[in-house]
Amino acid sequence: MRRNHWRSATTHLSRRDLLGLPALATMAGLQGRLQAATQKARALNLEITDVKSWIVNHSRSKNYVFCKIYTNQGIVGVGEGSVTSKAATMKAAIDEHHRYLVGRDPTDIEMHWQAMYRWPRWRGGPILNSAISAVEIALWDILGQAVDQPIYQLIGGKARERVQMYVHPGGGPSPQAYAERWVAAREAGWTAGKGGFLTTHDDVIEPVRSVSGGIANLRAVREAVGDSFAICIDVHGKATPTMASSFCRQAEPLNPYFVEEATQIEDLDELARLRAMTTIPLATGERLFTKYGFSQICHRHLVDYIQPDVVHCGGILEMKKIAAIAEAYRIELCPHNPQSEVSTMASLHVDFSTPSFAIQEISSGQRDQFWEDFFLGGGPQYEDGFAFPPDGAGLGVTFDETLAERRPYVPVTRQQLRFPDGGVADH
Repeated sequence: MRRNHWRSATTHLSRRDLLGLPALATMAGLQGRLQAATQKARALNLEITDVKSWIVNHSRSKNYVFCKIYTNQGIVGVGEGSVTSKAATMKAAIDEHHRYLVGRDPTDIEMHWQAMYRWPRWRGGPILNSAISAVEIALWDILGQAVDQPIYQLIGGKARERVQMYVHPGGGPSPQAYAERWVAAREAGWTAGKGGFLTTHDDVIEPVRSVSGGIANLRAVREAVGDSFAICIDVHGKATPTMASSFCRQAEPLNPYFVEEATQIEDLDELARLRAMTTIPLATGERLFTKYGFSQICHRHLVDYIQPDVVHCGGILEMKKIAAIAEAYRIELCPHNPQSEVSTMASLHVDFSTPSFAIQEISSGQRDQFWEDFFLGGGPQYEDGFAFPPDGAGLGVTFDETLAERRPYVPVTRQQLRFPDGGVADH
């Protein structure tokens, strides 16, 4: 059994305990610590000296985008801004912040977020917001290292002892093959998984056949893993409105944990319509950005779970704010995260400090040798389907720049779905 090395909130306060940000000033019990933080932050005399980014190709299907922010005291923060099939554009967007950040105090995180978001005038969206997210995560990493505390202690402390994770077991050419992959995940110790379930054939999505095939896959998985295993379903925006309602109604007896992105994001009333047609728990949010993108969804109770992605929504503190909005409407947090260990660790810091958190996504829960070497053996620790609190200072993970250079950018084209008549389908 792994030993926990995190510090109790009742132990003597260190410099990091005393450091906070103006954005947290309204939180009960933190006002005194924030006043002390102002004085302590000045004493650090930290200054940003450089910002660098890398595109790291992991496979023929995926590139990852990372950054590092360097300081005059040798403290280096890491962040991630991976955006599927837009890696080159993403790197350029991160690099754009070099001229703003160099020479500034990295501990003024809220100030920098506001400046990066509001001063350029063009704001929001997957590229601009993910660039800000990558920088913001790295700034929190610097602050945590400077005061020798994990980030979750800086944003409220622990709200739980462990975090339930769900993995991507994968699919197969038949319901039986699908079920075998999920049984393997359960036998590996995981308690929850997520899959697409809807079927496609040669990149063609056929509305009736795709839904019936998806239900057959889901039924096989439920029978194979039993009632206690949490089955999350990712429709991934592929369904038309009629497909979504048909799939959800048929899936209800199979008791999925949630159905994710059953509608597109442009029209909230489409989501409201589906909400009125099914009792199945709904989730969405991976393509929404900042607190503004989630406010109406929460206010109108359109979903049961929100899914902001820490490397897209605005970073660690912004995801914490989104979770607070959702908590006011008794909506739970299930962060989206098909990215790397940097994104996973950033997510976990929010998860551990958020009362309304429910479950956390990771891709497979396993790393190949390249990732093991790339992250210098660091990252989250799991047992029996749950993650432990990060116990290192700051983010708790870094990466090898030399290895990053060995896996340069390779253009990747995503799956291009069409309907049987040749029309473009959503993905």
